[in-house]
Amino acid sequence: MKKQIIEVPVLSAAVRALGVPLSLVTKGAGLVFVSGTPPLDLSSGRLVKGDIEVQTEASLQALRHCLEAAGSSLDNVLMVRIYAANAGFYNAINRVYARHFPENPPSRTFVPVASWPMEFDIEIECVAVG
Repeated sequence: MKKQIIEVPVLSAAVRALGVPLSLVTKGAGLVFVSGTPPLDLSSGRLVKGDIEVQTEASLQALRHCLEAAGSSLDNVLMVRIYAANAGFYNAINRVYARHFPENPPSRTFVPVASWPMEFDIEIECVAVG
């Protein structure tokens, strides 16, 4: 099976407009790979501003939107990586995250990072069954 690039409504165009050389979602070998997804508004593609809980919710909604565009869902997620601009956000992120993965959560890694070239505090990526 060849690699398939998935067009995500609104968000793929927003990423292209920024000039970032990536595909939000690729599929291959029965898996779906979602690139690190910052807090993006699903209707405009613009960054969502707010505290870390607001940003986490927006990132997870965008992640869900990406998975659905690929014919998958949060229920099919195998692995998640959360990148946060501050390790102190850990507990607040977990509160929001737990609402999206209430039972049998996927494997997960939490990675504190120094900064991004844009104004957001979190980015979430995942691998799911296609």
